Amino acid sequence: MGMYVNPGNAGFAGILAGEYVDKTGLIALVNAVIGTPNKLVCSTRPRRFGKTFAAESLVAYYTRGADSRSLFEGLEISRDPSFGEHLNAYNVVRLDMTGFRGANDVAAAVTERLVEDMRRELPGTPLRTGAIELALSDFVAVTGRRFVFVIDEWDAPLRERRTRASQEDWVYFLRLLFKNATFTADAVAACYMTGILPIVRYGTQSALSDFDEYTALAPDDYAPYVGFTEAEVEWLAEQHRIDMEELRRWYDGYELPYWDKDADERRVVHAYAPYSVMRACRRRRVGSYWVSSEAFAALRAYIDLDFDGLQQAVVQALGGAGVRVDTHSFENSIHDVASRDDALTLLCHLGYLCYDAATGTACVPNEEVRAELRQAVAQSRHTEVARIVRGSDALLRATWDMDEEAVAEALARAHDDGCAPTFYNDEQALRAVVKSAYIAAADHYATVEELPSGRGLADVVYLPKRGDPAPALVVELKWDRSPEAAIAQVRDRDYPAVLRDFGGPVLLVGVTYERKSKRHVCRIEEA
Repeated sequence: MGMYVNPGNAGFAGILAGEYVDKTGLIALVNAVIGTPNKLVCSTRPRRFGKTFAAESLVAYYTRGADSRSLFEGLEISRDPSFGEHLNAYNVVRLDMTGFRGANDVAAAVTERLVEDMRRELPGTPLRTGAIELALSDFVAVTGRRFVFVIDEWDAPLRERRTRASQEDWVYFLRLLFKNATFTADAVAACYMTGILPIVRYGTQSALSDFDEYTALAPDDYAPYVGFTEAEVEWLAEQHRIDMEELRRWYDGYELPYWDKDADERRVVHAYAPYSVMRACRRRRVGSYWVSSEAFAALRAYIDLDFDGLQQAVVQALGGAGVRVDTHSFENSIHDVASRDDALTLLCHLGYLCYDAATGTACVPNEEVRAELRQAVAQSRHTEVARIVRGSDALLRATWDMDEEAVAEALARAHDDGCAPTFYNDEQALRAVVKSAYIAAADHYATVEELPSGRGLADVVYLPKRGDPAPALVVELKWDRSPEAAIAQVRDRDYPAVLRDFGGPVLLVGVTYERKSKRHVCRIEEA
C-alpha cells in the first residue's frame, strides 16, 4: 500500500482506537452519487470541524487491498443497503494538501508522488507519464478498478499562495482530472474534497463547475455531518459528566438548515466544533480551544483597512447584533477580498460568524469564537476600534458599580470613535452606540432588544447567562429627554416585570443623548 494511492485503513483504525462519534452516515451520501453525474462533491467547513476524520473514514471504506469490514461493523454505514456494494471496491487517491506546503510547484509534486506510488504497487508495469491523467488511466486499465479521490484541505495551496498564477496552476491541475470528458467519465468513480473555502470563482464562474458544492453557508444534505450535532454533544456530556448548558453556551451557535428526506421537512442542525467539544469533555472544563488560523491572520489586514464600515460591523456583531451581508460577490479567495461583504463572507466560511440565509445576516455564534474574535479586533492597528473593544470591560464594570458619569463618558467615546452611526437621527442610532460600546456584555449576557415586559417594550435587556452572578440590565434609550424620564418610563410601564422570577439584582439604566450639547447622560437605579 502506498502513502497516496490505496493507503489502507490504518488512519481510520487509529481514530476508532480513541473516542469516536459515529459520522459514517456521510459515506452513504457519497455512495449515492458514485458513477452518476453528481459524483464530484466539495464539502467545505471551518477548521476544527472534523474534515480530516471524514476523509479518513472514506479512505478506509473505499480503498482496494484493505479489509475494512470489521472497522465499520456496528457503525451507521453498516446498516445502509449500499454498505457491501462499495466496501474496499476502488482504487483510492488520498491527498492531504497541507502536506504540500513546502512544494514550489504543488501540481508537479502531487504528480510525482502519485506516479511513484502507482509504480510501487504495479512494479514492472509501464505507466505513461506525459500527464498525470495518462498514468492514472493506465493504472485503472491494469487493476480494473476506477478511482475514488479523497482530497483534504483542497484550498490549502490557494490560502498560502498569493499570486493569481500559482492559484491557477493548482486549479488547472484539478481541471485536468475532473473536467476532462474522457478521463473523468472512464477513470473517476467519485471525488470528495474538503476545505475551508468553496471553489474559487473568477467573476461569476466557478473554476470547477462540475462539482456539487456544500458550504458553511449552505451545507444542505451534509449539514448533519458538519461537526457534532446537539444530540451527539448531549451524549458526550453525559459520558464525561460535564454540564451540557455550559457546552451549549461555549460551542453552540452554528445553525445549519437542511431538508430531512426521511421526515420530508426542513430541519436545522445545531453544529458544534468537534475539536473544542472533545477537549472540553476530556479536561472537564469549558474554554477557548480555538486556534487562530493563517486565514484569519490574512483577513485581519482587511479589517484594518475598514472596507465600507467593516470594523463597525464586526464590533456590532461582537456586541450581539446581527449584521447584514451579501455573500454573492465573494470570489472564494482570501487574497481577493474587495469589499465589506467579501470580508464578512470570509468570516462566515472561517467560522468566526454564523450566516442566517433566511435573514441575510451574520452573527458571532458562541463564547469561544467571541473570545478569539474580540482578541483579534482588540489588537487591530485601527486604534479607535481597539480602544472601544478594550474599553468595553471598563464600561461594564462602571455600569455594575452604578458609576453614571463613567458610563456616559464611555458611551460618548464609543460615538466619537466611529463604531456606531456617525450622525444620530433617532433612538435606533443611539441603540447602535449602546450595543457597540457594550461588547463585553456578550461575555456575561444574552442580549434581547425590545423585550415585551409589563405594558411596553424595553429597548435593550441584558439577561445574565446561566450561572453568571452579574445583575440583569434593563436599558431605556431617549433622544433629547432627561435620563430621569427614561428611568420613569421603565418604572411606569413596569419593564422589569419579566425579570421578577430572575432571582438576582436588576439595574435600570437610562441613557439619553442631548442633540444641542452632544452629550450622553446616564442614570442608573436598582429595580
